[in-house]
Amino acid sequence: MKCVLKLAILLLMSHTAVEAADVPPPKPMNGNLAAGKVLCLGNSITFHGPAPAIGWTGNWGMAASAKEKDYVHLLTAEIAKSTGVKPEIRVRNIADFERGYGSFDIETNLRDELHFQPDLVIVAIGENVAELADAEARDKFAAAFARLLSILKEHGQPTIFVRSSFWPHPVKDDILRKASVEAGVTFVDIAKIGRDPSNAASSERKIEHAGVAAHPGDKGMRAIADALFAAMRRKAGLIEK
Repeated sequence: MKCVLKLAILLLMSHTAVEAADVPPPKPMNGNLAAGKVLCLGNSITFHGPAPAIGWTGNWGMAASAKEKDYVHLLTAEIAKSTGVKPEIRVRNIADFERGYGSFDIETNLRDELHFQPDLVIVAIGENVAELADAEARDKFAAAFARLLSILKEHGQPTIFVRSSFWPHPVKDDILRKASVEAGVTFVDIAKIGRDPSNAASSERKIEHAGVAAHPGDKGMRAIADALFAAMRRKAGLIEK
């Protein structure tokens, strides 16, 4: 009888241990927002590899002076401070979507990013979208961007933040804003940041290439990160809206 009892206890303990092992650890939280995995989709401001031909030698967001000073790393450092855990980060330059949104295959080209199933997604595009000169072009871009947001929402049920262009553009930014509202995601207007010349890299150091120089410098990157983090804190219920 004692042997049977001991066996039953051992089986129960073994079963309980297996059940405990199957339970995933709790996700790091920023207020009421899960923040264990962060995906940043953007263009050169988000990430650009070395391009010696234009004088850019960095391997991070153009044109921060160092990797830890681009908005992606500043923002995720703030998230880590808030949660106490450094989040997993994925960063992807999707300038190809901006330039070819009509034919860009989202599920194929962003397969790895979608499989990542992030908790938080930052979408920072618009600067490379060609001029939307007529209603047809505007509708086409709006539809493509709405589809991008829809697909992102289907993978991991992330909280999504869309920022306006660093180089403000009323037409494109209005499309980004409206699509964000319709998709139920948060739009972050950074037009004021982009209009301030002191936020450009050219105000901080001499850069020969005009295109690189027009990108945000360290001050601009900090301002973008702060605007996004403030939006997250509002969404998380940590500060008043």
